[in-house]
Amino acid sequence: MDEKREHWSGSLGFILAAAGSAIGLGNIWKFPYIAGENGGGAFVFVYLVCIVMVGIPVMLCEMTLGRATQKNPIGAFRQFSPRNSHLANLIGVSLIFAGLALLCFRQFGWAAVLSLSGLLVIFYGWTIVGILCVIIPFAILSYYNVVGGWTLGYIYKSFAQELQVGAVKDAGKLFEGFILDFRWMIGLFLGFTLLCALIVIGGIRKGIERWAKILMPILFILLLAVMLRSLTLTGAIGGVKFFLKPDFSKLSSEGVLTALGHAFFTLSLGMGITITFSSYMSRDQNIFLSALSIVFLDTLVAILAGLAIFPAVFAMNFKPDKGAGLAFQVLPAVFNAMPHGWLWCGLFFLLLCIAALTSAVALLEVAVSYFMDERKWNRPKAVWVCTAVIALLGILSAVSIASWDRITWLHCWLVTAFNVDSANFFDMIDNLCTNWFLPLSGLGISLFVGWIWGTRKAAEEIRRGSNNFADVHLIALLAGLKDDPSHNESYHVLTLASIWGIFIRFVAPVAITVAFIWMNAN
Repeated sequence: MDEKREHWSGSLGFILAAAGSAIGLGNIWKFPYIAGENGGGAFVFVYLVCIVMVGIPVMLCEMTLGRATQKNPIGAFRQFSPRNSHLANLIGVSLIFAGLALLCFRQFGWAAVLSLSGLLVIFYGWTIVGILCVIIPFAILSYYNVVGGWTLGYIYKSFAQELQVGAVKDAGKLFEGFILDFRWMIGLFLGFTLLCALIVIGGIRKGIERWAKILMPILFILLLAVMLRSLTLTGAIGGVKFFLKPDFSKLSSEGVLTALGHAFFTLSLGMGITITFSSYMSRDQNIFLSALSIVFLDTLVAILAGLAIFPAVFAMNFKPDKGAGLAFQVLPAVFNAMPHGWLWCGLFFLLLCIAALTSAVALLEVAVSYFMDERKWNRPKAVWVCTAVIALLGILSAVSIASWDRITWLHCWLVTAFNVDSANFFDMIDNLCTNWFLPLSGLGISLFVGWIWGTRKAAEEIRRGSNNFADVHLIALLAGLKDDPSHNESYHVLTLASIWGIFIRFVAPVAITVAFIWMNAN
């Protein structure tokens, strides 16, 4: 273990920080509405299956890479990558040929991107996956912090009682006017970005871990308070049924793939966060139980959020049909219809802000850790340089929420080069990260651990600190006979480790590939 490298004070600090990175805006507002649109309890069931079959296996991959190397994503992949990988070379050559083929269709922008990507894969090998993991935080934070800024603005408007609306359409007009005021957007975005920087600059123990131990309990208290208030409203049972009652007639194949994609996104997989946070773990910490704890907390928050939102929506006779606009358009009207609605509205947006902040802090640490490890920068320099880059990129999202009108020059160039048809820069960068960067990064991680570094070496890292829990016979474990003498032979086949190996070598790559193709074909 690198004694010069910072480390978590213990398992609790790591679990709370990692859970905070996973518990973000997607849990509080995205999961409830996509669950409602796709069969309620049926979607929740499929989502949990996806968590077990893909989410946990990929998370274990990232945790083993981080702790085994004690490095950032780029350093981790570089350490375990072979000097010459035939599979990486094959992928690189294929990308170059695909780029050349696109020239025939006059797709010059995409041809250049694919050809350059192919050359980078050939030159850097599997380290390219680590490079992607470091690029992703800059891209995500450039628009994620804009939404974080919205939560700051709505906290102020709630407690100032400026969200006194009685209908969803009125809340929609208020929200539209809010996001079109670019001065508000830029100021709130920069304010939220500055909050992230001030936490990360404190370091692992005094910054990220300290604030995780403060913010995560507050998040749970606020969530429970809003949930209990919603559940005590007359007519709340309708919202509970809508959210949790299985309706498989609404669950299509598209809904199943949506569940897979959300399971991947909500656990912060493919972003480099888990690799980075795990690099600060001690060798005696139980990786397997830590992963289960993080997944449990993340899923619990998603379920509680649904129980906080939909009972109130149904009790106040509103329709849960606003999709992504649920949080900023439907809920202000819902809370305003309740006694002391301004208070509950303010508490909800405070909850949303904390969820956004814990995730944004984790993303920033990924980029900071790279410059500290590889460029030997001190933490303040790394934090402020990364923050400056994110601020410059994020202003493009902040000023173009509704359209490209303020950055028409960029839109014209993107249309010419890539035939971009996104409504605005914000949507374009969101689509790029969600539908391209994250699936490709996750696919690269699963292939690398499953076939290049090897599940055997990864399993050895999982065994450290776990008392060989991964080697317990699966049937004996399920039967409650884990410590029974008749099931304590040293050699087993059907173990948690072997099941994980199968999932990460075959199930996860296929599932991620299918989801990737589906997301970009629609």
